[in-house]
Amino acid sequence: MVTLLGLCAALAYGAADFFGGAASRRTSTLSALLISVPVGLLLLLLGAVATGGTPTLGGLAWGLAAGTAGGAGMITFYRALARGPMSVVAPVSALSAAVVPVAVGALRGERLNPVALFGVLLCLAAIALVSMEDSKIPREAHAGRIITGGPVVAAFSGATFGIFFVLLREAGTGSGLWPLVTARSGNVLVLTVAILLSGRRSLARPAGATLALAIGSGALDAGANLLYFLATNAGLLSLAAVLASLYPAVTVLLARMVYYERLRLIQRIGMGVAVAGIALVTAG
Repeated sequence: MVTLLGLCAALAYGAADFFGGAASRRTSTLSALLISVPVGLLLLLLGAVATGGTPTLGGLAWGLAAGTAGGAGMITFYRALARGPMSVVAPVSALSAAVVPVAVGALRGERLNPVALFGVLLCLAAIALVSMEDSKIPREAHAGRIITGGPVVAAFSGATFGIFFVLLREAGTGSGLWPLVTARSGNVLVLTVAILLSGRRSLARPAGATLALAIGSGALDAGANLLYFLATNAGLLSLAAVLASLYPAVTVLLARMVYYERLRLIQRIGMGVAVAGIALVTAG
């Protein structure tokens, strides 16, 4: 069950990131998030009310802490998507996001059987392969692209996403879906602070396709958080987080289809390695 839920979370995260990145390219990052984050909060609130569950102080607190970390990552990640190619930014962020919970799981004594462990290692390798830059880019251009094109910012955002994965696991399932509500509330808190610091000049009123993209991103991200929350409470933290972190495959493919971003041979190999890793994790 953890494998299926983790992979479904990856699909939803990947589509949400593509929609959010596309909206950020049409307007400012904060303007896109000002639409998508409240949409996600509303959907999760409706889900928590519909499914019941008694909120606990511990669960709500862990959720809020997770949302605060995730909110910081979301802002920096969308900015990275707007500044650099999605086919580079998303995998860099995902690799960073996967390493943190894997390390925490290992420190806590989580042990995978050899087949599943090898599958996890293949998944991590796949994320790295998909994120490789084009070696034909001149060294000067490559250096400037690392600084201004998004990958460094993406790595930071990935680390905060990894912290989000770890903290949300701590919330457990004893509070129903309410930790997800406070997690999204943490996103709102960080977004509010960012808007106050940047001023209204950074805001615009998304309309038409941009508005639809932002709404779609918020709905998909809320669904992804729900799927990951269920996955991480159905199995090992390291396994659920690595599978959820395969979302770049979806983002890369959508960017290839919509923006015609070139999918290089090494990235195609990475896709194949990811499929092999998923197969081994499932078999293990």
